[in-house]
Amino acid sequence: MSLLSPQDLQAIWLSAKVACAATLFSAPFGFAAAYLLVFVRLPGKAVLEGLINLPLVLPPVVVGYLLLLLFGQQGGVGPLLDNLGIRVVFTLTGAVIASAVVGFPLLVRALRIGMEGIDHHYLQASRTLGARWWDTLFTIILPLSSPALFAGMTLMFARSLGEFGATIILAGNIPGVTQTIPLAIYDYTNTPGGDRMALSLCLVSIVLSFVVLLASEAANRSFKRRVA
Repeated sequence: MSLLSPQDLQAIWLSAKVACAATLFSAPFGFAAAYLLVFVRLPGKAVLEGLINLPLVLPPVVVGYLLLLLFGQQGGVGPLLDNLGIRVVFTLTGAVIASAVVGFPLLVRALRIGMEGIDHHYLQASRTLGARWWDTLFTIILPLSSPALFAGMTLMFARSLGEFGATIILAGNIPGVTQTIPLAIYDYTNTPGGDRMALSLCLVSIVLSFVVLLASEAANRSFKRRVA
């Protein structure tokens, strides 16, 4: 007898789909945010940094509720999206947005650390040679930040796999539509005799997250060998 039901396999597929979409969608915005924090002088930069990191300290349920207010029928964005035929609440799109918001600070933090480690002599030499800011961005900052970008994306992907609070508030727990691994585990823990199935999904979640972290570590080692 299979340890995983077709519904469980669908939850695993949806988790991977949501995590991939949230990570790929957030990557350019995370890079831009880290660039602003490291290389651009902005008034109120501490406020911007605080807003970016806020989902790290807020309970995920609070984040989900705020997103529900924003994208709901009475929210500021919800009616505009409805006019365009885009629905967020209780859809897979909502699950992606919830995961993206919660995991975004991890992506930015990793990128910021990578950018702060760039030798400023490279940037000064680029300016001395007359390079425009976009030339410096694409020929120096982006290549040297690529390990940090990959590390941040893997951290965000792993975080998105385990997202629960914001997702259940904004996207709901609809089997086959928005039910990811954590939501399926939650269902099993509230079902008599569901402990075995919950444990099976827990093991799947652990294996997936561990594989992602191992891939990140292997990529970082490979990059360091090429640089050396």
